[in-house]
Amino acid sequence: MNGKAAPRADGDLSTRTRLERGRGALGPALELIHTGRAPTRAVLTAELGVTRATAGAVAAELEALGLIRIDARPSAPAGSQGRPSHGLSLADDGPVTLAAQVHSDGFRAALVGLGGRIVATAPGCETIDADPAQVLGSVIEAGAQLLRETGRRCVGAGLAVPSAVAEPEGTALNPLHLAWPAGSQVRQIFADCVRDAGIAGPAFAANDVNLAALAEHRHGAGRGARDLLCVATGHRGVGGALVLDGRLHTGSSGLALEVGHLTVNPEGRPCHCGSRGCLDVETDPLAFLTAAGREPGPEGLLQQARELLRDEGGDPAVRSATEELIDRLGLGLAGLVNILNPDRIILGGLHRALLEADPERLRAVVADRSLWGRSGGVPILACTLDHNSLVGAAELAWQPVLDDPLGALG
Repeated sequence: MNGKAAPRADGDLSTRTRLERGRGALGPALELIHTGRAPTRAVLTAELGVTRATAGAVAAELEALGLIRIDARPSAPAGSQGRPSHGLSLADDGPVTLAAQVHSDGFRAALVGLGGRIVATAPGCETIDADPAQVLGSVIEAGAQLLRETGRRCVGAGLAVPSAVAEPEGTALNPLHLAWPAGSQVRQIFADCVRDAGIAGPAFAANDVNLAALAEHRHGAGRGARDLLCVATGHRGVGGALVLDGRLHTGSSGLALEVGHLTVNPEGRPCHCGSRGCLDVETDPLAFLTAAGREPGPEGLLQQARELLRDEGGDPAVRSATEELIDRLGLGLAGLVNILNPDRIILGGLHRALLEADPERLRAVVADRSLWGRSGGVPILACTLDHNSLVGAAELAWQPVLDDPLGALG
């Protein structure tokens, strides 16, 4: 021993220091890349408000976790000046979540990676048993088979259901179109099925339109909106959701935005809620088929309504039904605009098809019937994601990883 201190690996120490300082930024960094807002390290540095070195350490840690890839030799765009920044992309072979959706015409299971990318899907069934445990067991069995076939690591599971889901219990309060008992413990049943199948990670369940709104806000037509209103009709009924400052507004117990029971025709069809003329029964696929004088066929109601609108839109009865539903929908949207003052509205399911059939009529009804609409108009757009409720279910399962990548995966 000569009393001298051993030489310090300054490079190693400075790297560790940068990483320790940036560890709190891992989650925000991953969310920026996940939502497509940080395609390069330079953008990530600016968005996080950290040094270039810290951003580099954060990106390297996310790559070590198998979540992203760093392109160290990107090409500079034509005409650009200065050194090009490293490109950041999501890992093609990274972990996935198991996403499931149940509706009145069947179910679907899928594996979904970061960025809302659907990696694999399983054929769904076309009939839904009245026992939720039976249905969810089949869903998880299909998902587990996908995991075996792909060999991917699963970090959690999410379920979308066509019902309000009460918090914190996770109960489906009104799964009427599924014939499930009111108050079914869907989250617990789903979690039990996930555990029994040996699938790792937490399990979640929520309303399908809430999840569609979340997916569209992060990856689709709702990107960049601060206060986003989503209204959609799937196979039966109508749902709504509101995203405020990037987070779903679910109310005190998960039941906010039950827009299906806004009255838009006081003398209209009886609704299962006990009222009459609700959006739920005035603007869903069954209402459209009925107004057009068509009998529901063996295929799914949503598919039949879309095909009728697409293939026979010029038929006088179909045209009349289209105008009737657009006017009813516009009246409901106008009321929501007056109450919520969103900066964007997105429409899904049959409502998306109605918007595309006659966008000017729908926008005119909303503008004429809403105070804020007359003051400048609210953009009304079509949802752009295929299977957005399924992608939203995956977002639920990805959230713990987005919040704390090291804690969830380390």
